[in-house]
Amino acid sequence: MDTVLPVTEQTIAARLERLPYSRWHITVSAFLGVAIFFDSFDALSIAYVLPVISREWHIPPQSIGGLISISNVGQALGALFFGTLAERIGRIPTARLTIALIAVMSLACAFTTNYQELFWCRFVEGIGLGGEIPVASAYISEILRAERRGGSFLSYQMIFPVGLLGAGIAGAAVVPTLGWQWMFILGAAPAFIALALRRACPESPRWLASRGRLVEADAIVSRIERIVSRDGAVALPPPRPLAAPAVAAKTRWQELFQHSYRKRTLLVWVLWASIYLISQGLQSWVPTVYREVYHLTLQQSLNYSIAAPVGTVAGSILCALLIDRVGRRVWFVAAFLLMTLGLVELWTVGAETAMGMLLGYGFVSLWTGSLSMSIFLYTAEIYPTRMRALGVSWATFWLRLAATAGPLMVGFILPRWGVGGVFLVFAIVALIGFTAALFMIETRRRILEEVSP
Repeated sequence: MDTVLPVTEQTIAARLERLPYSRWHITVSAFLGVAIFFDSFDALSIAYVLPVISREWHIPPQSIGGLISISNVGQALGALFFGTLAERIGRIPTARLTIALIAVMSLACAFTTNYQELFWCRFVEGIGLGGEIPVASAYISEILRAERRGGSFLSYQMIFPVGLLGAGIAGAAVVPTLGWQWMFILGAAPAFIALALRRACPESPRWLASRGRLVEADAIVSRIERIVSRDGAVALPPPRPLAAPAVAAKTRWQELFQHSYRKRTLLVWVLWASIYLISQGLQSWVPTVYREVYHLTLQQSLNYSIAAPVGTVAGSILCALLIDRVGRRVWFVAAFLLMTLGLVELWTVGAETAMGMLLGYGFVSLWTGSLSMSIFLYTAEIYPTRMRALGVSWATFWLRLAATAGPLMVGFILPRWGVGGVFLVFAIVALIGFTAALFMIETRRRILEEVSP
């Protein structure tokens, strides 16, 4: 151990950077990963409930879009509130609050009896959903070393598309047999994770150090070093010296729009909005489109809908394996281009049949899935610790606005120009994302403090 080193914000970061990826990292990521699984499960569960309640409760198409979007309104507010809270009270206490709120409100959704009740329960649940992922993303990025940060971060983040797939499988199996309420009952499981999170995951040492709580940060890093080195049995490399931060380590939201961070902030907002207009706009509607446009049975519609989350998981695995090799910028540019081509194919010929829709949208889902994951990685990398959670949360605010607008756009376009018109509009959105990706900075294998002083 390097006990002679002075305890500063830089030495805390340097000691974290020299730690090899270990069982401790896997354990911590797994706890937050399970929470992410149910986060994505709850976010998509409404899609597999809608084909049933839209007929039972006689919900018109424009109101269906509203029921999908209201959760995203809550998530936009939750992202801003909990992102700010995470900079004040810490990553782990904030994550526990969000997970508990998700669990309680998911259970409440199961006992609603009409549109209005479900509408408002989804809104409150959305506040928790909006806060959990950006806070967890900031935390994970702060405990990983630069060399394998991309692949390791995405291995954790890949739980999100697995949750989407889980929602699809559960929807196809549970809704026709046990009823739609069980989708929300299953979504209440994270309550147990919130109870265990405090013991399993220590507070982020980088955050503690940025707040001047150096004694606590030093104690946590020392404990992690003992675990990773197996009480000194495995030698750790010496910490690499890091430069002192260029400004005082104080959280200031205005800095998101100052100096070099202004360009980064505006760029990632465009990327987030482009990705989630497409992914959230389409995936929530897919089961209903199969039922109402292609006139499949309920079971067929739910079975066909599983193809999209399968594509999302496949794309996420591919991204996790390759992004540390090809870099962030190359991956984003290529993924946006391929997504654009896939949407153009659906607009021209792919969406003429249900099978064509399944294959075409499955291909598009490869790239929406990989981008939905890697945008969290990239955004957490381009901000300093003093405002990392805030930067990610502000970015996810635009995610939620896009995710609110996307389903409403589909509800507006579908009756007027058909499913082909929907894919044309989203192809244009993907092209905008492709253009923005050309201006990204590369963060591959760079230490966080060097990318964002």
